[in-house]
Amino acid sequence: MVENLIVIFLAAVFTENILLARFLGMCSFLAVSGQLKTAAGLGGAVTFVMAFTTVLNWLVYHALLEPLGLEYLRFIAFIIVIAAFVQFVEIVIERASPVLYYALGIFLPLITVNCAILGVSLFMIIREFNAVEAFAYGAGSGVGWAVAIIAMAGIRERMKNARVPRGLEGPGITLIIAGIMALAFMGLSGVLVPQ
Repeated sequence: MVENLIVIFLAAVFTENILLARFLGMCSFLAVSGQLKTAAGLGGAVTFVMAFTTVLNWLVYHALLEPLGLEYLRFIAFIIVIAAFVQFVEIVIERASPVLYYALGIFLPLITVNCAILGVSLFMIIREFNAVEAFAYGAGSGVGWAVAIIAMAGIRERMKNARVPRGLEGPGITLIIAGIMALAFMGLSGVLVPQ
């Protein structure tokens, strides 16, 4: 059981990375990865939200929607759970770290519409995980998303002084770097496959 949870977690971080293998959550990844501190803050917030909303959505699906035959409402129910939880996280960050709250700006409330978080909840249902496996998958997906955005922020900070061809400055070189990162993570495919 524990080995299976470790495999689910590590596969979600590396081989099934929600950002670099499924390309979900790219908008905030590209927008907030300019500074390492901001990227780390958003990565932490996304990881926290993803881990706990996956379990909450598992509970909503299996304790409420399935018994009532309302599985078709999972999209709406999952979005409501994610939105409520993000509001909670936003209030906590505003109180605990106003500097981080203002640095994240509009991107903190946009976690609500981050397709990666909804995607993880939907993949969790498709893969028929139990609650503990859902938490491991959500936490691993969040850590994988955070690793990707922090790595991108570090690369982009280092490239500020680099000579980049004029036509590739800004989004162009960022997308090329994201593609190379995705290829690197794809090189790990087959190493860890969740059961």
